[in-house]
Amino acid sequence: MEISLPFLTPEFSFSQRMTREELEGLTHDIIARTREHCLRSLADAKLEAKDLDQVILVGGQTRMPLVRRMVAEIFGCAEFEEERGDIRLGADHHRRTGPLLNTSQNPDEAVALGASIQAEILSGGFKHMLLLDVTPLSLGIETFGGLMNVIIPRNSTIPVKAGEAFTTAVDQQPNMLIHVLQGERERAKDNWSLGRFTIDFERAPRGVPRVGVQFEIDANGILHVLARDIKTGRQIIVEMKSAVDVDDAEVQRMVEESVEHAFDDLRARQWIEAKLKAGETVAATRKGIAECGEELDAEYRKQVEEALRAVEEVLAAENPQKKTGDPVKLKTASAALDQITQRLAELLMEKAMDALLRKRGLIP
Repeated sequence: MEISLPFLTPEFSFSQRMTREELEGLTHDIIARTREHCLRSLADAKLEAKDLDQVILVGGQTRMPLVRRMVAEIFGCAEFEEERGDIRLGADHHRRTGPLLNTSQNPDEAVALGASIQAEILSGGFKHMLLLDVTPLSLGIETFGGLMNVIIPRNSTIPVKAGEAFTTAVDQQPNMLIHVLQGERERAKDNWSLGRFTIDFERAPRGVPRVGVQFEIDANGILHVLARDIKTGRQIIVEMKSAVDVDDAEVQRMVEESVEHAFDDLRARQWIEAKLKAGETVAATRKGIAECGEELDAEYRKQVEEALRAVEEVLAAENPQKKTGDPVKLKTASAALDQITQRLAELLMEKAMDALLRKRGLIP
């Protein structure tokens, strides 16, 4: 083949003859990079290659035999030229097992046509047609413990609206910080911060206040975040920056980091969730011992204290730099504490019922 680039400058034109082998050798690594994107697209769609009917090739570079071979390999495409019904026509005469590699479209015209349609939509010419956009990364808020709670998942079709209800983790908390995040990592600090604001509400014991948080992305890709005190109806609406106008390279970097750190991130989430639950159990147990200590026999109290120490030892072994520990050990120790404190929980329930009945004058 001959590569010709005429008049790169008024005095110079470039021309170079090259064999197919030379061209494929130069481009192989670049084309191979698309494999990850293809597999990610399947994963995002929750599909496997065998679930596809066709893989349609568009774009000038899909004329290259190397591109077609790689696509056929990635998606397990059946290589044949004609199909009638479900029967492959060719030398082997058998049914195909993979999607059809469709090269029937003009690769250049397909791209040009899509760009023309989008331009006409943006100019207001087409009213009956819509090219759907999607969120490039997940959107959510930071929750207690520094985790990201996803509200709108990656690749959600725009416009979109979604929300959840949240509560407090601390007694007498006067407000809640809404920290809006974008990204694919489990911990808030590893994602992008889009903004922060607070909503005030009446002080109450933890778990009582309820705040509804709603994310809405409009047709222009602008994110609107609503936070509402469910009890009073008081609400705050904040407009964030565009949720879709994100640099492709930055999106790719975020996705690659999420894949690279997937196991570490999952372990960190498991540790943080187990740590929060263990902290609540330890605090409740300490409070129960303080209230009912005199009514517990020495042997049982010793068993409870030993189970408490076992949980606290695992918590104390947390890595101070990474802020993670062994979630399996912590869950095991917490389960043992839950088991041994069932008797204590029953005693606390009896005392609470007695106090309620006395308050109502039903018992002396």
